[in-house]
Amino acid sequence: MKGKILIVDDEVSIVKLLTFNLKQAGYQIEVAYDGEQAVDKAERNNYDMIILDLMLPKMDGMEVCKHLRQNRNDTPILMLTAKDEEFDKVLGLELGADDYLTKPFSPKEVVARVKAILRRIQKGTDTNNLNTIEIGDLVIYPERYEAEMNNTLITFTRKEFELLHYLAMNKGRIISRDQLLSGVWDYDFVGDTRIVDVHVSHLRDKIEPDTKQPFYIKTIRGLGYKLEDPT
Repeated sequence: MKGKILIVDDEVSIVKLLTFNLKQAGYQIEVAYDGEQAVDKAERNNYDMIILDLMLPKMDGMEVCKHLRQNRNDTPILMLTAKDEEFDKVLGLELGADDYLTKPFSPKEVVARVKAILRRIQKGTDTNNLNTIEIGDLVIYPERYEAEMNNTLITFTRKEFELLHYLAMNKGRIISRDQLLSGVWDYDFVGDTRIVDVHVSHLRDKIEPDTKQPFYIKTIRGLGYKLEDPT
């Protein structure tokens, strides 16, 4: 088996569709049909990923995601939403979801997205080492998914740290949003780079003295982002 995935959705037809396709791809599947059951299973078991619907009985997907992240459960979360409003997508990412898909979706797309997320996590685990990265007053510890700013510890979600680490490894280079999607998310997210902007905003909240005039992560208009020593 490639990994164990918890599918959380109250629509039986979608659960069956995802279960069949993910099992065909080699994953072990468990299911929860409401938010409270999802939290209970996620706290009692170790999963490689959670596929989480937004609209759930008892506790919705946003509440589930928020609860897990507040309790330091960093299992990757792929959020599913039947809504197409930007607000839902952005809020999901702000609460700690790693990625999202809007219904209706192709089962092949879900499988591809799952593989990409898990591949990035494995690649990050393989390439992290004990060497620290120092940029100004920012010290990054790749093996711990943590950083310090002026000797104060900063913690990140997995995806936030992967983005910070990627930018740090390319310090001084302008990286386009498409390059970040490919390098950090490991897939082409055609036509919507908001996922990058949201995570950059999260990083700035945590490392920048003034988010309106960032010292570390600079926006290069029309091109992308650049992490550099503060001036």
